[in-house]
Amino acid sequence: MGCGSCGTGKPNGCKSNGGCSTGGCNRLNVHDWLMNLPFSDPESNCRVVEVSFKQGSRKEYFRNPTLQYFEKREYVTVEGVSGFDVGEVSLTGELVRLQLKKRQIDEFSPEMKKILRKSTERDIESFEISKSREKEILARSRTIARSLNLQMKLSEVEIQADGKKGTFFYTADDRVDFREMIKIFASDFKIKVEMRQIGIRQEAAKLGGIGSCGRELCCSTWLNDFKSVNTTAARYQNLSINQTKLSGQCGRLKCCLNYELDTYLDALQQFPDYADTLDTAMGTAHLIKKDIFKNLMWYVLPNNTKHYPLTIDRVKEIKRLNKQGQRVDELQAVEIVSNKQKEAEPAFVELVGQISLKTLEKNDRKRRDQQRNNQRGPQGNAPQSRNQPNQGPHQGQNQGGPNRGPQQRGQNQGPQRPQQNNPNNPRGPRGPQPNRPNRPAHPNNGPVNRPNNGNNSKSDNGPKQE
Repeated sequence: MGCGSCGTGKPNGCKSNGGCSTGGCNRLNVHDWLMNLPFSDPESNCRVVEVSFKQGSRKEYFRNPTLQYFEKREYVTVEGVSGFDVGEVSLTGELVRLQLKKRQIDEFSPEMKKILRKSTERDIESFEISKSREKEILARSRTIARSLNLQMKLSEVEIQADGKKGTFFYTADDRVDFREMIKIFASDFKIKVEMRQIGIRQEAAKLGGIGSCGRELCCSTWLNDFKSVNTTAARYQNLSINQTKLSGQCGRLKCCLNYELDTYLDALQQFPDYADTLDTAMGTAHLIKKDIFKNLMWYVLPNNTKHYPLTIDRVKEIKRLNKQGQRVDELQAVEIVSNKQKEAEPAFVELVGQISLKTLEKNDRKRRDQQRNNQRGPQGNAPQSRNQPNQGPHQGQNQGGPNRGPQQRGQNQGPQRPQQNNPNNPRGPRGPQPNRPNRPAHPNNGPVNRPNNGNNSKSDNGPKQE
């Protein structure tokens, strides 16, 4: 799922946040829409460059004292703590001046650090060596913090490019005394240690994850300004105060509760604020819900579980009568028509469960009948038994004629005579056969022409009677 080029855990593809080639892996990325616009006075351009570190988790601003132009996604070597650091250029030009105003940073501050040079191969090699030590140092530091019984959680370690300084990011609920731990870190890792506490939301932004909506966390993709969220936002939106459903993976209330809060506040302006209770002849009706989509206000009477939806005009009218000391007999609730009642005929019919067993049995019966018909002959007749005599129309021909006696039918006639090479004979050719005694000619049997089969030396060209 993560981007394989930088390992930030961000998805790769144009449908999400882009890849490393488009800068989408940097959640602090800003599109330079003023890059191709010409300026009349080039000398008035902003001399400050925005540089990002740790694959977009942190960015700072450095002054460019030279006239060298740095392109986006180009590595530069900047001033660090007692050394140098390597970062990636994320924004240049006039748009940086707008970012400085947004963050309230003075463009001409003398305390702003400078860009030293464009990163050389030696600088990048030192940078890669320092980054390869981060995982080992993080695992070791967590073991040390656990052995000292400190109530803190180390989430990330960032080592400077020259390897002289390390920044440890941690989260804690209370104040932590980590002076002893810093001494152990300095002696074991041989670096200058800086401890920086971050909030639980910043930790979730660094780790990333998938929210209950099925998308990546907003804090790890595009959200960089964390505003306070409270349960009042959920009440304005008529959400149930359920801590499990309203909390995100960080354990705090979801940031998305503030996204639609302004829309709800604008819609609630037309609802009366003084209509929490209504005096009626049946008792005092209490307000339980405001529906901004249908412009209805829902009330409930004491000792009654039924809910009464009222229009805004009706509520204002009842409140006006109550001020005059009058009580209404009926609330005149609006009849709510459900979606099932609106649709006379559903547009979509669910067919699951509509197939009965009778339909399946009918299909099985048709399949068995078809198999039974295939087992029969080509004319649809059932196969005859071997012992059953042939009852077809050619019964007399197959048994040698209708007037042939039982002795002649049962007489052993020896081996069968091979058939001649007659193309009309479906039983194939006939070979030579032995001589057989002459049989008296039957009046129903005509003369039979038999050619010489080679066994008889006499030539008989005429018809031969059996």
